[in-house]
Amino acid sequence: MTYAARWLMSLLFVVQMYAMMALMALYFTPWAIVDRRGAFAGVHTYCRWVRFTARVMLGLRSEVRGTVPTGEALIASKHQSFFDIIMIVSETPRPKFIMKKELTWAPILGWYGLRIGCVPVDRGKRGQAIQQMMDGVAKGKLQPGQLIIYPQGTRVAPGATRSYKVGTGILYQQLGQPCIPAATNVGVFWPRTGIYRKPGLAVVEFLPEIAPGLTVEPFMAELERVIESASDRLMAEAGYVAGSA
Repeated sequence: MTYAARWLMSLLFVVQMYAMMALMALYFTPWAIVDRRGAFAGVHTYCRWVRFTARVMLGLRSEVRGTVPTGEALIASKHQSFFDIIMIVSETPRPKFIMKKELTWAPILGWYGLRIGCVPVDRGKRGQAIQQMMDGVAKGKLQPGQLIIYPQGTRVAPGATRSYKVGTGILYQQLGQPCIPAATNVGVFWPRTGIYRKPGLAVVEFLPEIAPGLTVEPFMAELERVIESASDRLMAEAGYVAGSA
């Protein structure tokens, strides 16, 4: 298939992906209003649909490796594009996120995010953001699940570098729960911006847990080490060469 044909198929995929988001939101919202299980059913169904259509339309297969957390846990994941969110949410039974406050105003995404227990923060104000995270997580203890955070704070393209933010370490200390690091290579196939998607095997890998009890500094150092090394391994497996993207 030529580049132009793949670009056109990518465009069709993106269009149907967002159209289906609206349709599924309409279908599941009445249930989600009266019962949070309806919100989880909606987001799980949608995420599995995106993975299915990515495989059928784009040749982009997806695989989640490692032990998927099902109990109370903090998941700290590498974030390269929208697709790693899709993959994690499709597998975890009760996912919830530390998310940008601006997303609460996004049609569909904002309401469903709040309904499943996501914690909105103003990431532009570091001190306030940390306090908002702690307050939000404390309130969210009535809604158990897997709390997903992106330690770098945003999507980071393959080969790019961005510091890990201390808020993840503070949450780890506050929760007193194991932290499950997650690595990915999805940015090799599904970029953080743009339309074009490539065929291949996108992977999210849950890594061995970091047990509670570390102080913030050694925890953050270990978290960055395991996530970055595993992500580099997965990207190399996908054929990525540093400097090629």
